[in-house]
Amino acid sequence: MDKAREEKIRYAVEELIGKGNLKVIAETFAVDYVGHAGDKKYSGHSFIKKIITQLREALPDIRVVEVKFLAQDSNTITWQRSLEGTNKVEMHGIPPSGKKVTWVDMIVSRFHNEKIAEEWVVSELMGELLLKVPQSQK
Repeated sequence: MDKAREEKIRYAVEELIGKGNLKVIAETFAVDYVGHAGDKKYSGHSFIKKIITQLREALPDIRVVEVKFLAQDSNTITWQRSLEGTNKVEMHGIPPSGKKVTWVDMIVSRFHNEKIAEEWVVSELMGELLLKVPQSQK
């Protein structure tokens, strides 16, 4: 396994999600970054800033529980991250529950010129947020 790429991913996760340090985007992600989630496609550093900001606003005490690397080839790494935080603010139309949520994201990261150029993400977050909302608020 390429330890330098693993460390770049760990660093990006801790700095962005754990600390909210958006300055690391330019040093870890390609300018023409593309993210895939389901059938949607997102691009650029502005998307990364937007999603990290939304995540940290909705779950202000968010923390990285674990980063686990699963497989790797010449330019891609398959990995997962476990996260947790308390849902304090509405996110994508889901009202805040005030409860702690824990979820896992599965990610495939493709590198180009030692930066993350493209990612495919499957996340449990929205489902976990919905499970915590009281029936009276749904």
